[in-house]
Amino acid sequence: MIPCRVSKVEENGFIKITEGIDRKAVVYGKETLLCEFKLEKNAVIPMHEHPHEQTGFLVSGKVLFTIDGKEYEMKAGDTWCILGNVEHKAKVLENSFIIEVFSPVREEFINK
Repeated sequence: MIPCRVSKVEENGFIKITEGIDRKAVVYGKETLLCEFKLEKNAVIPMHEHPHEQTGFLVSGKVLFTIDGKEYEMKAGDTWCILGNVEHKAKVLENSFIIEVFSPVREEFINK
């Protein structure tokens, strides 16, 4: 195993997940994956759950999250941690940029 991974800033590498939602797997290790998300106003991430813990930071914009049945209107600078197997969804209220860490690594997000 390589003792470290380094990722340099670049614009390419984003994958369109659905209309208005782009994801980039920035760097990953043995236990964590760091992703960037570009979200367009009015985009929706439907209700879902996964076994991965999901910790995030809203760099810019505004997003309405529903986590375990409770709504949270998040603005730039806000953070969250969603435990594994907890239902959640999001509605993008303003163009937004998010950084999130997943643990364990979401193998399906890695661009191999």
